[in-house]
Amino acid sequence: MGSAGCGVRRVDAPPTPQESVAPRLAAFVQAATIAAGSRRDADPRAAINGSPHDIPLPTHKHKSRILTQALRATVRAAQHLLSPGQALAIVVLGLAGVAAFGITPDTTLDTLAVRSITRALPLPALANTDDGADRYWREERVQRGDTIGSLLARASVDDPAAMEFLRTDPSARALYQLRPGRPLYVATDEEGHLAGLRFLAGNGELLTIARAGDRYVASRASPPDDTRVTLRAGTIDSSLFAAADDAGLPDAITLALADMFGGDIDFYHDLRRGDRFAVLYETRYVDGEPAGTGRILAAEFVNNGTMLRAFLWHTPDGGTGYYNDDGRSSRKAFLRSPMEFSRITSGFTMARLHPVLHDMRAHKGTDFAAPIGTPVRATADGVVDFAGQQNGYGNVVIVKHDGRYSTVYAHLSRFAEGLSNGDRVHQGDTIAYVGQTGWATGPHLHYELRVDGEARDPMTVALPVATPVTDNERAAFAAAIAPLADELAVVRNLPERLVAAE
Repeated sequence: MGSAGCGVRRVDAPPTPQESVAPRLAAFVQAATIAAGSRRDADPRAAINGSPHDIPLPTHKHKSRILTQALRATVRAAQHLLSPGQALAIVVLGLAGVAAFGITPDTTLDTLAVRSITRALPLPALANTDDGADRYWREERVQRGDTIGSLLARASVDDPAAMEFLRTDPSARALYQLRPGRPLYVATDEEGHLAGLRFLAGNGELLTIARAGDRYVASRASPPDDTRVTLRAGTIDSSLFAAADDAGLPDAITLALADMFGGDIDFYHDLRRGDRFAVLYETRYVDGEPAGTGRILAAEFVNNGTMLRAFLWHTPDGGTGYYNDDGRSSRKAFLRSPMEFSRITSGFTMARLHPVLHDMRAHKGTDFAAPIGTPVRATADGVVDFAGQQNGYGNVVIVKHDGRYSTVYAHLSRFAEGLSNGDRVHQGDTIAYVGQTGWATGPHLHYELRVDGEARDPMTVALPVATPVTDNERAAFAAAIAPLADELAVVRNLPERLVAAE
């Protein structure tokens, strides 16, 4: 059992380096043999670098046991044929992950069903790149002293043909009515030629100039409707107009605000320092720039501690009007003043020294001082009863109103164009202009309010009101004004004196 010539080694003896790599070497040789496609009866000597040693692989019925024996024999042969360095290299290759894979004979893989689908997809339409939609538009602001030439030069326009068109074509005349601060939009091509121009004219129309081939075409159109709601508020220090200017309120909205509350507030005499207002109104925009104002949607005015509010309401019959929270019309049947802003020089009195006749007489009207040509408006709806000259009244208009009332407007310079007897007029319509005709020592308007033919003081007499919201409309009215009231409430408790929001 211990003869060296027999090549027998004790089991408990420490393994030699060749024996320590034997298992891995056997696995490597087996994988290499299978990958090479060797037959079971092939000569294994070919796998060992053409060694002359003969290592037969016997064939028996019990193939698994015989295969194991053959592999053991192969390993024993390799121990003698390989040097320790070669054996170590094979081990390293085995540890590095060299492997071969095979498929067990007589096995099949499931074949996946493949189906070809062909579908015709429509091609997208090609975009028209000549419509100028992708052009870069440059904005230039009109500066004081600017001309259309200097504006286009700042916009890098170098196009004599375009300048000739703008100078000679009548449709481009609006470009020469430049107001500082107004924007001009210009598009050019790669060579600096004018490709397009947009400008908002003074009448609110959008002037567009476009190049069509080798010529230019100008067109005018109403700009697209872009109406936003603006909220502004202010506090009175000296006058309504001064506070409105501080708050950035447009003049048109200021005048409309005074007209809304003109039946309750005399804006010349009744204003107090600390009175405040808030206005929610429409602003029209063109190309992102303010281009005009629309209607007042809601307004609030606190005068001497008394709050007045008015909301725009569209009545079911198609009319519009301003009503307070209770549905009562904020518009009186009569305005207190026949002019938007003026100064009273002589009030209603039963005894006054007449400036022309120099005797004591009753002055049964109110005199409003104003420059000649100041518009005079009807204080209520009615019909023109007389438009002409009457003695000391000079040029005079008398309007009869529904029921018992009539009004007189005297010392006029001229009448409104087309005004004649029998014409129907509405509250706020311009019917004439301030003058100095008749027995007048200076330009002013003499205004009378008569009830049943008798003159009354228009500043103190109780004036009738317009028709309120009906009971059937009350629920719809409350729902319509609720969001407007919420907007006005935003500024009521703010510490800031001025508010502007959009």
